[in-house]
Amino acid sequence: MRTRTVVTVGLLIAVSVILTRVFGVMIPVGGVLGLRISFGEIPIYLSGILFGPFAGAAAGAIADLIGVAMAGMDFFPGFTLSAALAGLVPGLMLHRRRRDISFGRLLAAVVVAGVVVTLLNTYWVVLLYGAGVFAILPPRIVSRAVMIPLHTGILWLLITRVRLGRRS
Repeated sequence: MRTRTVVTVGLLIAVSVILTRVFGVMIPVGGVLGLRISFGEIPIYLSGILFGPFAGAAAGAIADLIGVAMAGMDFFPGFTLSAALAGLVPGLMLHRRRRDISFGRLLAAVVVAGVVVTLLNTYWVVLLYGAGVFAILPPRIVSRAVMIPLHTGILWLLITRVRLGRRS
């Protein structure tokens, strides 16, 4: 990785941590803090799209580790894996085609990443806290159904309107 790439991914990690841990909202579902509403995945998706799946996965994992340390929470590797996949999937689907990304491909990448992360995180919450899957999965699906179009729209604006990842 070039220095410029490392610095840019580092900044995207910082933005993700801030959007997730400072501006994110945790909502209790079934007696467990099981639903987070935030825009912290957008910088992670961007890391994967602009710099490749490895950079996206690293950004997701590092952002999760920093966020856990900041919040003073117990570390659980499953959530870190989910965060890494949030950067890996868009990177695998779009990095090679980032010069000609269509809205449909971007939407598909966000849907696949979102579904994978939602299902895995639901499994981790059920595994850790014994929450009922049918109690926490429906609100998570509704939340993801709302956030996918928002994430896709914001990413589309950033990718098409802002000179991301290109030299000026």
